[in-house]
Amino acid sequence: MSKKEIEIMKEGGKILSFILQKVSQKAEKGVTTKALNNYAEKLIKEKKVKPSFKNYNGFPFSLCTSLNEEIVHGLPSERKLKNGDVLSLDLGVEYKGYHTDMAVTLPIGKVDPKALRLIKVVKETLFLSLKEVYPGNYLSSIGKVIEKNIEKNNFSVVKQLCGHFIGKEIHQDPNVLNFEEKDGLKLKEGMVFCIEPMASLGKGEIRESKYGYGYETIDNSLSAHFEVTVVVVRDGCQVLTKLL
Repeated sequence: MSKKEIEIMKEGGKILSFILQKVSQKAEKGVTTKALNNYAEKLIKEKKVKPSFKNYNGFPFSLCTSLNEEIVHGLPSERKLKNGDVLSLDLGVEYKGYHTDMAVTLPIGKVDPKALRLIKVVKETLFLSLKEVYPGNYLSSIGKVIEKNIEKNNFSVVKQLCGHFIGKEIHQDPNVLNFEEKDGLKLKEGMVFCIEPMASLGKGEIRESKYGYGYETIDNSLSAHFEVTVVVVRDGCQVLTKLL
């Protein structure tokens, strides 16, 4: 991508980070996931950006709210958050024709220590993977680090889902896998993509959820998901969507 395009995405990323931080602060016991979506849409309108997910492949909301065993693309609903829930919030926005994307996983109230550790490890794994983003390294190095750190901590990588390149479209090829592959793309300055490690307390095997859009663990085990949009720069990478 050109410097001008990257500057646009930096601005979009700042707006997205601000919105998701505000929405995350509203995620507490007794609040419905639909209310979180409505708040996100209010902020999206105020900031004069467009939601990336709404109507994408028929998805009817702007915010993905994935609870407990749900991994990604969970539908907001009238379900109220309760003590002990694990909630993933995933949001993308379009600013001046370019998309940015990010996700966080939050504990609601008092959460089981194993769940808290899962959240901590997946977030830590994301930051470890950022060290692999620099010109001349391979895309596969990111997946290698993600897989190694998650399995080292006795959790399971969700291998059927992955990150992606991003720009004028919300999802672009190639994929950014969460496990090691033999061959991979060599990273170059100006590449922009999303890294999003996902893991579960169980086996990591998934199926489509009964709601028709999201994915959930087959064994109903808790899961966690973090995501940032990054750009490859001369001396490493720059995160365009700062985590909370």
